[in-house]
Amino acid sequence: MALVESLDIPLGTTMPAFNLPSPDGALYNSASINGPKGLLVAFTCNHCPYAIAIWPRLIKLADEAKTWGINTVGINPNIHPNYPDDAPDKMKIKIKEWGIKFPYLIDESQQVAQSYKAQCTPDLYLLDPTGKLVYHGRLDDNWKEPEKVQVQELRNAMLALKEGKAITSNQKPSMGCSIKWR
Repeated sequence: MALVESLDIPLGTTMPAFNLPSPDGALYNSASINGPKGLLVAFTCNHCPYAIAIWPRLIKLADEAKTWGINTVGINPNIHPNYPDDAPDKMKIKIKEWGIKFPYLIDESQQVAQSYKAQCTPDLYLLDPTGKLVYHGRLDDNWKEPEKVQVQELRNAMLALKEGKAITSNQKPSMGCSIKWR
C-alpha cells in the first residue's frame, strides 16, 4: 500500500466529461448525473483502508448534498487483476452492503482517472454546475477516527457551493492508497 496525496489542480479548471458503466451495465455520463448545483466526483474503491474509512461519511454526505442539488458519483479506477476485491462483481456487493445510493462506476480503462489526474483512493473533486473544479481536497480533518473530526472541509465547500458563496482556496489534499495503474 503506497500512501499518496492528491495533486494540486488549479481551481476553475474545467474537468473532462465522462461516460462510464455501472457494475449492472447501465451507462452514465457526467452531464446527466450533474446536479443543478454541482457534482462530487469521488475516485474510490472497495479495498483501500483510507477509502473504506470514509465510505460511511461519504455516503451520508452524498445523501445530504443531494437535497442541496449536488449529486455524487463514485468512480472505481482499480479494475485490475491483482486487486480482485475491486472487481465489478465485488462493487455490486458493496453497493448493497454499504447502501450506496449514487452511481458507483467502473473506469476499467483508467482513462477518466488519468484525465482527472487522480492519484489516490479516495480522490475527491467538487465541480460547479458548469463542470469547473471548485474543491479538490480531503473529506475532513481525520480520515481514521470520525468521532475526532473537527472540520468537515468537503461539506463546508458543498454548503458554500449550494449557497453561491466563495469556497476557500486553502484546500488540503486527500490522501490514500495509490491508484492501481495497469
